Amino acid sequence: STQMFEGRGHAAVYQKYRFSPGEELQGAILGYLREKGTNPAELAVDVGCGSGQGTLFLAERFGKVVGTDISQAQIQEAKAAPSPPNVSYLVCPAEELPFEDASVDLLASFTAAHWFDIEKFMREVSRVVRPGGCVAISTYTVDMSLHYGTCSEKLTQIFRETWEQLLKYSHNRVKHVLEDYKEIFEALPFPDKKRITDIYDKIPMTVAGVVGYLESASPYQVFLKNDPEAAKTLLPEMEKRLLEVMGVPSPETPLEFWVRHVCILGHKEA
Repeated sequence: STQMFEGRGHAAVYQKYRFSPGEELQGAILGYLREKGTNPAELAVDVGCGSGQGTLFLAERFGKVVGTDISQAQIQEAKAAPSPPNVSYLVCPAEELPFEDASVDLLASFTAAHWFDIEKFMREVSRVVRPGGCVAISTYTVDMSLHYGTCSEKLTQIFRETWEQLLKYSHNRVKHVLEDYKEIFEALPFPDKKRITDIYDKIPMTVAGVVGYLESASPYQVFLKNDPEAAKTLLPEMEKRLLEVMGVPSPETPLEFWVRHVCILGHKEA
């Protein structure tokens, strides 16, 4: 799999600014598990867990949750954050999971599967998910907007202009996200599966949080390496423009960050 989130500094920004799965996405996954009767729900695995945002959502619903990631720095961040006693973390590639055959009730992955070697990862999915178990693979898309009072359109335009500049530096694997995970869906080896492309979440954030989110994105980190001077002015400039349009002085001012998710759900026949 591709390693894009290796640096300690990047992992720390990721831990601070990446958001957890929102209510609509959580609802889609939990509704599917209920529909498929995935009980007893003993073990959930969050592959490509990063600093653990999705892992903690699963912890409330499964006896044991293991977050795995190829990045040592990300796992260190995840372990350093507070987590319940049923959660543990491991450094390992998505294509070589250290779980017994047919031992996992839910295999999940949040905004990470586009970095994996899809073919090898799906072989592991097929091997570790137990008969009757489920898979939930989601990503948020670049379909994002900012909402505040009457100036939402202007704010969204400023945000999208900044994103456009960053997308030039995106890795070719981001094409999976731009295509709504179509190829990943087709590769899932279970006939009983579906892909939902219209899950919208409204995430409470601050202006500083929006800036931090962009800083945590892989294209920004590439931009920073290639052109540090331009990269260092891009986000403060965006922040300044957002605050001017909102007519507020503080980057801690709350707004809503709307994001569209794609979610692939699959059920392994019992």
